[in-house]
Amino acid sequence: MTKLSDSVQYVKRVGPKRVRILNRLGIETIEDLLHYFPRTYSDRSHPKPIAGLLDGEYATIKGVIKARSIIKARKGLEIIKAAIDDGSGIAYADWYNQSYLIEYLKEGTKIAISGIVEKGYKKTEIKNFAYEIIEEGKELLNTLRIVPVYHLTEGINQKYLRTIVKRVLDEYAASLPKFLPLDIRRRNKLIKISQAISNIHFPKSSASYKDARRRLVFEEFFLLQLGIALRKRKIEEVGKGIRYRKPGELIGRFSQLLPFELTSAQRRVISEIISDMQQDKPMNRLLQGDVGSGKTVVAVYALLKAIEDGYQGAIMAPTEILAQQHHLTLQELLIPLKIRIELLIGSMGEKEKKGIRKIVEEGKVDIIIGTHILVQEAAAFAKLGLIIIDEQHKFGVLQRATLRKKGLNPDVLVMTATPIPRTLALTVYGDLNISVLDEMPPGRKGIATYEVPREQRKNIYLFIENEVKKGRQAYIVYPLVSESEKMEELKAATEMQKHLQKEIFPNLRVGLIHGQMAGNEKKKIMTDFKNKKLDILVSTTVIEVGIDISNASIMLIEDAQRFGLAQLHQLRGRIGRGEYQSYCLMFATPRTFEAKRRIKVMTETGDGFQIAEEDLELRGPGEFFGTRQHGLPELKIANLLRDQKLLETARQEAFAFIKKDPNLRKPEHKLIRKSLLSKFKGGLEIS
Repeated sequence: MTKLSDSVQYVKRVGPKRVRILNRLGIETIEDLLHYFPRTYSDRSHPKPIAGLLDGEYATIKGVIKARSIIKARKGLEIIKAAIDDGSGIAYADWYNQSYLIEYLKEGTKIAISGIVEKGYKKTEIKNFAYEIIEEGKELLNTLRIVPVYHLTEGINQKYLRTIVKRVLDEYAASLPKFLPLDIRRRNKLIKISQAISNIHFPKSSASYKDARRRLVFEEFFLLQLGIALRKRKIEEVGKGIRYRKPGELIGRFSQLLPFELTSAQRRVISEIISDMQQDKPMNRLLQGDVGSGKTVVAVYALLKAIEDGYQGAIMAPTEILAQQHHLTLQELLIPLKIRIELLIGSMGEKEKKGIRKIVEEGKVDIIIGTHILVQEAAAFAKLGLIIIDEQHKFGVLQRATLRKKGLNPDVLVMTATPIPRTLALTVYGDLNISVLDEMPPGRKGIATYEVPREQRKNIYLFIENEVKKGRQAYIVYPLVSESEKMEELKAATEMQKHLQKEIFPNLRVGLIHGQMAGNEKKKIMTDFKNKKLDILVSTTVIEVGIDISNASIMLIEDAQRFGLAQLHQLRGRIGRGEYQSYCLMFATPRTFEAKRRIKVMTETGDGFQIAEEDLELRGPGEFFGTRQHGLPELKIANLLRDQKLLETARQEAFAFIKKDPNLRKPEHKLIRKSLLSKFKGGLEIS
């Protein structure tokens, strides 16, 4: 007998040719077919009387074939014409080049048809229709019911897919693994898995669909959160962490040096982090806040706590330019404390990198700042106590684990300037505790954001020139680095910098920075801009994160519709960091609903958390936050926005479950263990 794990080719009416087509849809096994859920549904369960049909509507009729004939048209085309009577009126339907159907479409045959109504002067026709012959005891799959609609590929149609799904449901639904414990199922009022899988494909009503979906979403979230709970436990079981002492002299001196008051949110988060660092187990904490909420200062407090107790700190950034920015910022902040800070990035010469690695290993460096090179190369530490990973969405879980292995169970603080919706934080960062900076430093003025008509270009350039004459600086951001044949209409940064310098701002100093430049070249450009040796900086998204120039108060974004919402918000965050009113101006030609929505949201709010929710809704979690790079399984049916309450319930159940059986060793949990390992596909270790 075939099993759920067997190839789908063993299903009747599949075979070797069609199996290749199904494989293109990701359907390889019988179980895959059962979990190939409909993308939507067509409600054909309520037939309408023919006399009441409206022109252009999609409708279902049910009647008897009163007359039918076959005619031969031009070029050998054969058409079966049939008249269907339901007692209230007559509708007509045509079948093209299917003359073999004449044997089935006999007069007196009961038939159901769902299609588009076309009302003429004297007759009603049904076009683009699905039909089924009504026979005693035969279950209909395409009409007179709520009908599933699947994603297709060339070579198969809806009717075929519904047929084989139904066949597999009838034969295998009852044998699906029933791993969800009965007490959890009863507590959460969940239906049986066989019932859920049948009703998700062929729901009998709206209520049966909702019950089916609820069961499947809960199960998907439960397995996901079980995996996260196991990861969290594994991290906590690594061994004893560093138990730091109470904050001492170094932290006290730094607090006195600060030229500003900490916000209450910063004080609260610093307290959470220091408290975590004083525990026996290693810290695993996510620090998130909006652009400009003061995460760097919070991170410095954590670093100083490690240094006070004789340990080293490491900061890993996603780009060299951000690593360089951190290096400059920390040097300025910590000069009076005589803290030794070094930078280690890929564009450095081999001799220089070797020298830095040596002094890090000898313990002569307090803080080392770098990019992925800290993970990829043999960077060793004398006494690593704290790892800070900035802009975590650029890094995967495995990289985080690799860096952790380089020290003696160091504490980990993950920072992201892209606010993360709560539902996503519970999945992507479910193994971390979360601190949120939900307050901006006082005195910050909001950034005035406008979409500007392109006809106003001359006026915008004049506005920029006037602001620069007042002593301000400006960014002009382009989506491309060089001209592209496929995107000819876009302004390339390299071409436009020359044009702007020569034709538009001949009396100003216009610089250029982009991702293809060498690291030392980028560093020089940013230093010149910071030191006001440049008035305007033409850039690509290389400035998206971490650049902090308080005098820059204007940003002009070209072709803003080409950027994602979070990206636009991050770019905007490069201005508004000083005492002056800042302006973000966007030239855009949005053609799609999503692009129009992105631009509208930017002009309506500056709240990064609200923007993150909008971005998640527009893009979906996969694109918003590539879950695969985080070692998490893709969600097939659950929706992180719509199913937030169910996610939190499943998380509570999963964490409580792991508490009772930490490694899923109990015999009755064998099925859960197997399903979990299958779901994570090698991305999870269970001891």
